[in-house]
Amino acid sequence: MIHEIPDPKISPAFTIEDIHKIREWNHERLKDATLAERRADTERRMKEAMERLGLSYGTNAPNIEPRQ
Repeated sequence: MIHEIPDPKISPAFTIEDIHKIREWNHERLKDATLAERRADTERRMKEAMERLGLSYGTNAPNIEPRQ
């Protein structure tokens, strides 16, 4: 299960502490997630980021089948 916790507060200067906050936040969100949930969350967030950058998802990505 992915825990919905608030995004960390990141400083405008983006320091090492900010990186630690992001890593800790990501760990807390995903610590009880299954592999399938992690993959789905990663793909969803990747698609959102690519849309924000004006890129289309899947045009340059390799077609990789998930492991069983």
